[in-house]
Amino acid sequence: MVWFRRGLIALGALALIGVIGLVSVGPGWVDARMNPVLDHPLPALRPDSATLHKQLVIVDLHADPLLWRRDLVIGHDHGHIDLARLERGNIALQVFSSVTKTPRNQNYENNGGDTDNITPLVMAQLQPVRTWHSLLQRSLYHAEKLDRFAARSQGRLRVIRTRADLAALLADRAAGRAVTGGLLSVEGLQNLEGRLDNLDRLDQAGFRMLGLAHFFDNEVAGSVHGIAKHGLTPFGRQVVAEMERRRLVIDIAHASHAAIAEVLAMATRPVVYSHGGVKGTCDNNRNLTDAEIDGVAATGGLIAIGFWDTAVCDATPAGIARAILYVRDRVGIDHVALGSDWDGAVAAPFDAAHLAALTQALLDAGLSEADLGKVMGGNAVKLFAESLPDA
Repeated sequence: MVWFRRGLIALGALALIGVIGLVSVGPGWVDARMNPVLDHPLPALRPDSATLHKQLVIVDLHADPLLWRRDLVIGHDHGHIDLARLERGNIALQVFSSVTKTPRNQNYENNGGDTDNITPLVMAQLQPVRTWHSLLQRSLYHAEKLDRFAARSQGRLRVIRTRADLAALLADRAAGRAVTGGLLSVEGLQNLEGRLDNLDRLDQAGFRMLGLAHFFDNEVAGSVHGIAKHGLTPFGRQVVAEMERRRLVIDIAHASHAAIAEVLAMATRPVVYSHGGVKGTCDNNRNLTDAEIDGVAATGGLIAIGFWDTAVCDATPAGIARAILYVRDRVGIDHVALGSDWDGAVAAPFDAAHLAALTQALLDAGLSEADLGKVMGGNAVKLFAESLPDA
């Protein structure tokens, strides 16, 4: 029996070592594997492009680093974003999205909502137990993470919740202070857990832009990647109306085409497509039709072009620029913006530190300096200045 007990002890020790390895190494390995930078050399940056890039007010409307166990205050050699890389890329305002659930075997065509990739990640990252079985709590935890990063950043990172916050950020940057803003968004309102009063909890936590659906149909809206791909549900119409009342920005990225049509018909405020592409340059079900581009522009909203292959069909600075110019030619320069999807389990052509490569590509494509300023951040600043609460 001694050998048996020793065997059990040995098995227990091996299991403990495995758990420790999973918790200490696993999440970082998954992060690095899921968020690579493409191994394609970028063109050498011209001095005039670099100088102009440093003068821009830059806003990116979608990135997912809060999903991962990565300390944004510390520099990293994997993934796409941390504070140092945002600073090197001269990004004034980064929108940080909260991802709460994704289906196993995720694909762009048909996904059910009966499985979840995020729960094992949440547990392996040793997040609070309250987040293990509650999608709402996962988003609230992401808000807490961003607040903690800001508190530890020695003034380099600020959470932007109000017009006054945004105005102060822009004034301080104009005065030469090294400060970056972070604004919270949601990727899929499955985190409402079917309750309208949870919208108030998201609002109070500082979320200012909310995507209706992600990779599966939910209680609010159908997903373009879902099974039924239905439009807004009766509950969803209540949610959209309440979002408009609260001046929360409605994000239609990942929503089904039926849901997009209903939102655009209801909208009295600007609607945003926070990250993705357009069928005119990359024809797949994920991307917007010309009619949908027209509809978003008619609300005064923005189409933010993503940086990965499914969004643009050519994940290079020139390919991203081509999609941006397509939107400009369709509805005007005032309705296009950046929506990288950095750290969103995509392969990006460059990380945040090397965003100037896109500035050069847009200049090479013939964009004027004035129009470049609008695309890179001016349009997004205008939208948030008009939509954020006063206090």
